[in-house]
Amino acid sequence: MQLLTNLKFDDKGLIPAVIVDVTDNRVLTLCFMNQDALEKTIETGQVHVFRRSKNRLMLKGETSGHTQSVEEVFFDCEGKSLVIKVKQNVAACHAGYMSCYYRKYNDKTDSIEIIEEKVFDPEKTY
Repeated sequence: MQLLTNLKFDDKGLIPAVIVDVTDNRVLTLCFMNQDALEKTIETGQVHVFRRSKNRLMLKGETSGHTQSVEEVFFDCEGKSLVIKVKQNVAACHAGYMSCYYRKYNDKTDSIEIIEEKVFDPEKTY
């Protein structure tokens, strides 16, 4: 695979991948991929990740059904990270939000603001 010859996985065999919504360029989540996850992602057109906490390859959304269909894959100038643009099914965040980045720091009030509405109830999904 031509893409793999341009990438530099870290000493654990992983590369960070920023997942972005293709419709509005919003960052949905950050995940890690090993070579198998990336190959499976390219092969199936569905985002696969390497779950460090479970030490295994998995389809993003395999539990919730909130899958991510790949539209475009980009890599940085040094080949050390990926940006993958996807069509998101339902939501990307386990907490019930479209994006994992649903909280914003307000430096004027030194507070954290929730800037999105929940799109699903995680207690009913997981």
